[in-house]
Amino acid sequence: MRRDIAPPVIGDLFTCDIFGASPKDDLATMEHPIFSLSTKPDLRVLRYEHNGALIEVTPSVKGRATIFDKDILIFCISQLMAGLNAGREVSRKLQLKAHDLLMATGRDTGGDSYQRLREAFERLVGTRITTNLTTGGIEVTSGFGLIESWEILRKTRGGRMVSVMVTLSDWLFRAVVGRSVLTLSREYFGLRKPLERRVYELARKHCGRQPEWRVSVAVLHKKAGSAAPLRVFRAAIRKMIDEAGLPDYTMSEEPCDVIRFSRNGLVEDESAALPAPFGPEVLDAARALAAGADVYALEAEWRAFWVMSGQPRLTAPDRAFLGWVNARVADRG
Repeated sequence: MRRDIAPPVIGDLFTCDIFGASPKDDLATMEHPIFSLSTKPDLRVLRYEHNGALIEVTPSVKGRATIFDKDILIFCISQLMAGLNAGREVSRKLQLKAHDLLMATGRDTGGDSYQRLREAFERLVGTRITTNLTTGGIEVTSGFGLIESWEILRKTRGGRMVSVMVTLSDWLFRAVVGRSVLTLSREYFGLRKPLERRVYELARKHCGRQPEWRVSVAVLHKKAGSAAPLRVFRAAIRKMIDEAGLPDYTMSEEPCDVIRFSRNGLVEDESAALPAPFGPEVLDAARALAAGADVYALEAEWRAFWVMSGQPRLTAPDRAFLGWVNARVADRG
């Protein structure tokens, strides 16, 4: 039973307060090698062309944004998508708590982590992109940053950032409201090698709902954006195959220098028809069942549960949601 998804309502500020939101990534940066895989400052200007897409990525003096810096964008996209699914107003200006971001992306919350987070914000705002990529159904040929701006709103006495305001680029925000995103495995944040993260992104993007994806090592090397020689890259891919640590997918090597990615079980698909956002009556009923809980967070969590359960047909989504809330409260009571 297909239900239309309500159009987004755009507001002035979005507060990131949805705990347990499913990790989301935008399709354009999953497809193209915008982020650096280097663990050292990458000052190279990247020029990339593939299937009509033209991209030039210019770093600041602090270096190009890294694949680990991208965690900030994934957190913001995840929060916005959970908000959209819950029927909340969204905005490209977000207010977030640094501690929540670190926790959601599997990072340490010690003192050095806040300094590294600040450095990541600086690389994201300083990295400039010129491209003709399409997001939200609109082709844009222009230059922009991955984020438009950021500022620390509140610090501890020791100088750690507590509350941060982030303004996403209009290009990235259009991808969110156009639902040009895919869900990532939560295990993604446990991948410590930059190449592992990049290869997972590509597998997630290209497999989609298909059971497998085949790609030559040469094309994979180009799509990954690796600066290593092809022979070194091939050796790294073979090591990944041997270690078998990629979430959701099994990698194998085939003749003619081809790598096959096979999907393991269900991977959440954003193209599936979601139940329409619940109205105030249903949300009020949820508040009565779970006193003090954030009902928008509960709704987002239930939607993720519904998808991971195989998207069963729902004749009464509101009753299914309230039954789930009631069972959840009983389990924790």
